[in-house]
Amino acid sequence: MKFRLSYRKKILLYFSVVIALFTAGIILFEQKQIRHERTKSLENILNGNADFIHRYMEGQNIVFPDSTLMSYLPDNLRLTIIDKTGTVVYDNFLDKKMMANHIDRPEIQKAIVLGNGSNIRMSDSNHIRYLYYAKSYDGGYFIRVALPYEMEVRAFLNSKNSFIYFIILFFIVCAVMMFYFADKFSKSIKELKEFAVNLKNERPTKTAFEFPDDEIGEISAEIVENYNLLKENRKKLALEREKLIQHFQFSEEGIAIFSEERKKIYANSHFLQFLNVIADKPVLEDEYLFSDPDFEEIVAFLDSTGRTGNVFSTRIEKSGKKFNVRVIIFEDKNFEIYISDITKAEKRRLLKQEMTNNIAHELRTPVTSIRGYLETILSLDPKDIGRQQAFINRAYVQTIRLSELIQDISMLTKIEEAADRFVKEPVYIKALLDELESDLTKIFHEKNIIFNVDVADSVVIYGNRTLLYSIFRNLVENSIAYAGESIEIMLQCYMETDDAVYFEFHDNGAGVEEKHLVKIFERFYRVNEGRTRDTGGSGLGLSIVKNAVLFHKGNIVAKNRPGGGLLFLITFPKTSPC
Repeated sequence: MKFRLSYRKKILLYFSVVIALFTAGIILFEQKQIRHERTKSLENILNGNADFIHRYMEGQNIVFPDSTLMSYLPDNLRLTIIDKTGTVVYDNFLDKKMMANHIDRPEIQKAIVLGNGSNIRMSDSNHIRYLYYAKSYDGGYFIRVALPYEMEVRAFLNSKNSFIYFIILFFIVCAVMMFYFADKFSKSIKELKEFAVNLKNERPTKTAFEFPDDEIGEISAEIVENYNLLKENRKKLALEREKLIQHFQFSEEGIAIFSEERKKIYANSHFLQFLNVIADKPVLEDEYLFSDPDFEEIVAFLDSTGRTGNVFSTRIEKSGKKFNVRVIIFEDKNFEIYISDITKAEKRRLLKQEMTNNIAHELRTPVTSIRGYLETILSLDPKDIGRQQAFINRAYVQTIRLSELIQDISMLTKIEEAADRFVKEPVYIKALLDELESDLTKIFHEKNIIFNVDVADSVVIYGNRTLLYSIFRNLVENSIAYAGESIEIMLQCYMETDDAVYFEFHDNGAGVEEKHLVKIFERFYRVNEGRTRDTGGSGLGLSIVKNAVLFHKGNIVAKNRPGGGLLFLITFPKTSPC
């Protein structure tokens, strides 16, 4: 089994070694400094002794030291006098005849050059380690004095033992502090290790951690907090991914994502469905499109190395349907292919284009008439009041027609594209029909029309009052315009359930040929070309009726009555649709 130290023990071991080495270094450095200072001190003492000996000998006019001089000097002081050739002429410890020439001694060489010099070495004569100090004097001789070196320094060091004790105390204090901080530091490491191990083994992690109140603790807390945020973001990302997949699944478009190697990563059901419509044979794999001739442009774009963008679109027409195909290449070289069935959209576009043309055509007629009448008025003699008034009246009629046409177009557009602007509320139908009868009473009298209503006061529809009024008014005006005079119009609620209300509207006019019944709700549709213009309608009344009924989630059908006339069956839900 491999032996492993804990992080705490490693910190203690490493820092103990560092502190121990640092302490030893301090001790060695201090000893060196003390030795250097002591050596300098001894050199100063020896220099003073040499000068004292020189002055004494000069003062007494003697060549060699006498007993009186030696009594003034330390007992262990070694004195040697050397001439300028290096010959020893006096030594207080040894016989000069036994001593070799000293010209090559380091301290003598320094004295020759500098006037004084020192050296620490073992004596060849008595094998004692000395600090030698030599000094050159006038007369051409050297006075060399020496003291045993180790003994003096050791004694000096012994006097500094308090420093050693202080260093040892310093080491102990550092070790205790290091133990405390290592324990505090390792606590964060231990918590993080437990956290990481639990994550690795997919075990539940603690919701709260107690980290020390220091930088390591703050970093550890930040790591845990960042992980929790990452975990939360991963959950959100997974939810968003699930939402996106659900969106793809329920989307009406075919969506597929492929890898750079053109392997399917994801595809919804519509993608394969549309692919089978486009392909010439049954397809089971989405990757088939890369070999289908209808997708040559898509494949060429994917194979292109010099493309200027990452998006390419094309259209494919197959089996009577039109598809818009788009490819998007992502930064990681994966790509998405999007297939949209635009058959209905294309039909709607053509219908809107047709409607625009119809609107332009219908507007052109009254505008042209008004312009012609005004030009005629301008060309008449100002005194011809009668003819002017006649053309003004005609222009006025055309402006009324133009206003009604614009109003109907606006109503139809609002129902189709801004249905949310119509506020829904409970509407009592009998009261609404009474208002309608009151508004059209004059026309009923002029054309001898009987308007019968058989609707109970309690019938209520949850809807928009303006649109409901428009439904019934357009039906009535349609009968007035096309059924003829002296007719009877009937509106009744023939059945009411908990969920719906059923109405029947009919007149006893001439009715409409069967071939026209399926188209009478289309915009600007005319049973004959001149009918609408002759009667002054906009051609949009029944289209408004149809769209307003659909707005209320209802249904309307038209058919001829057996006894003559046109009949409409209308169904409305009673409450707000869910």
